[in-house]
Amino acid sequence: MLDWLINLDTDLFLWLNGHHSPFWDQIMWFVSGKIEWVPFYLVLLGYIINRYKWQSISIVVAVILTITLADQLAVKAFKEVFERLRPSHNNEIQHLIHIVNSYRGGAYGFVSNHAANSFALAVFMSLLIRKRLFVIIMLFWASLVSYSRIYLGVHYPGDILGGALLGSLIGWLVYYLFNRFSLFTLFLRPKRESAS
Repeated sequence: MLDWLINLDTDLFLWLNGHHSPFWDQIMWFVSGKIEWVPFYLVLLGYIINRYKWQSISIVVAVILTITLADQLAVKAFKEVFERLRPSHNNEIQHLIHIVNSYRGGAYGFVSNHAANSFALAVFMSLLIRKRLFVIIMLFWASLVSYSRIYLGVHYPGDILGGALLGSLIGWLVYYLFNRFSLFTLFLRPKRESAS
């Protein structure tokens, strides 16, 4: 059963990674970057500050905790435990992989930190804001960032799925705990404006 899943994961990876072009190489390289998303994060931060004023401090702390947990658990509890080679380091299929800008990533890929971090943030923020368009944007962004890792040849779909599940769980858990212990329950909705 495990061999069948690994083979399916590899076949799906090769099929997805096999669809590429010079134009999409540059797009996915950009999407997969970290510095490139700073303006997006700043807009998100600005929205939180504008909506929650000084009370946004507790939300920013929760976001930092969420991403830190997702990032560290992806490495310590998964990558360093399972030690599954990235496709870009798998000698059996290296010659079949489309690599962009000679980037191959570290040795191990299960689970994807990009997927864990982006889905942790997306789920946490979606639970916080709960506006349909906002939720769609956040989940689309997390999915796009995650897919870019397959496109670049550094993660199997299983790495992405595992990271997305881990990140989503952490995003939900941090939100739940902060709510449960009233660490920012009072700040989840902006103060109502007084009637004029």
